Amino acid sequence: MKLNVGLSQRQTLRQSLVMAPQLIQSLKMLQMPALKLEQKIRQELAINPMLEEVEELEAEQDVEVEQEAEFDVAEPERAEEKAEVDWDQYLFDDEEGYKVRETRESDEDRFEGTAAASANLYDHLNEQLMLLKLSEEEQLIGEYIIGNVAPDGYLSISVPEMAKELKTEAQKIQAVLEMIQRFDPTGVAARDLRECLLIQLREKALEGTLAWRIVDEHINELDRKSILQVAKMMNVPVERAQAAMETIRSLSPKPAQGRFDPAAMPVVPDLIVERIGDEFVVYHNDSHIPRLQINSGYKSLMRRGRGASPETREYIKQKLEQARWLLNAINQRRSTMIRVMEAIVERQREFFERGQAFLRPLIMEDVAQMVSMNVATISRVSNGKYVQTPLGVYEIKYFFNSGIQRENGDEMSKRSVKQRIEEIIAAEPPDKPLSDQEIYRILNTEGIKLARRTVTKYREELKIQPARLRKRVG
Repeated sequence: MKLNVGLSQRQTLRQSLVMAPQLIQSLKMLQMPALKLEQKIRQELAINPMLEEVEELEAEQDVEVEQEAEFDVAEPERAEEKAEVDWDQYLFDDEEGYKVRETRESDEDRFEGTAAASANLYDHLNEQLMLLKLSEEEQLIGEYIIGNVAPDGYLSISVPEMAKELKTEAQKIQAVLEMIQRFDPTGVAARDLRECLLIQLREKALEGTLAWRIVDEHINELDRKSILQVAKMMNVPVERAQAAMETIRSLSPKPAQGRFDPAAMPVVPDLIVERIGDEFVVYHNDSHIPRLQINSGYKSLMRRGRGASPETREYIKQKLEQARWLLNAINQRRSTMIRVMEAIVERQREFFERGQAFLRPLIMEDVAQMVSMNVATISRVSNGKYVQTPLGVYEIKYFFNSGIQRENGDEMSKRSVKQRIEEIIAAEPPDKPLSDQEIYRILNTEGIKLARRTVTKYREELKIQPARLRKRVG
């Protein structure tokens, strides 16, 4: 008898990247806007006796950041440390270190938040994303999609644009997008009204019904059609058409409206850009962040209590590690955000010097290459965070936008084109508003080459009504 000895399952060797829990927490801190960061720090102050808040720092020494000041490199899991700890070296190696940098003094008005932070659409969608079992790439795509969902629930960027920015296949992005479109609120992440309503009908198991067909085939005509005309158009009895239209009217054209009011959370800029001479300088806005240091009382206690029990020593060690990690993470967050904003200022210098009309096309990949980080880090820095500039307060992701080629070879940002459309419509005669075709012709004479349907798309994104609804007599 011949015996075959082998493995019942094929063994494979693969390389995987495991992020330490502390690094995961650091990434979450990087995503937090200023007010949420303040809440996180005050929570840590309440539970960690090794931390204390101070009015003024005793030393000018900044925190020594133990790893590169960015968050897109995973660190390996640490091996368990030895049971015996050299407390002189461990606790007192840097007597005045591990403190948050002192806030820059200024005569400027302080940014004060008047309302408590509340759940917003971005956080609500991210919480649902975390419940899915996704690969690292799918997680990144999901975060990027959610970061581009507008407050009303619509997706503000196309799949091809995301594929270009993330350097991945459009099919992968479409697959993750379809997952997100099943999130609450129903209809979120739709790219237009038709898709938004169809998603809601699908969730109600009404796919293929008369209401579905009306939305799918005739959504752009409904505002001009009566029930009788809809019935004739669909070749159905008036009663059926009326019931279908009532179903359509029960859907929400703006899925996130009313549930996630952006006014509930005051805007507190994380960064400040100031012009000093011919240079633009980026500062971190520390006005809302408590100044921290390692509790001096515990240092004295450990100096006197060399004979403390193993449980006490382990407790102190654990809390000290947490305190050191928190202070390092705060400084890493600050350093990363400043580096990213400095790169944005460098690429958008004309905007800061001359105004919104000179905003240049810029994608996150460009900035990622400038600061040697990955696109995920740039996305985390940009979403939900604001910067105060000489021209006003802007969300950081405002500075990222795709470009349009002009006849003379120059590139013009999508936002600048939208601004030009607004200016054209603002100057039109009230009794003879310009059609999208006429706006298209004006832009073309100015060397801005767009398709007419793109003009319509931009006008709708600006929430401007069509010409027939803008007409004013007298």
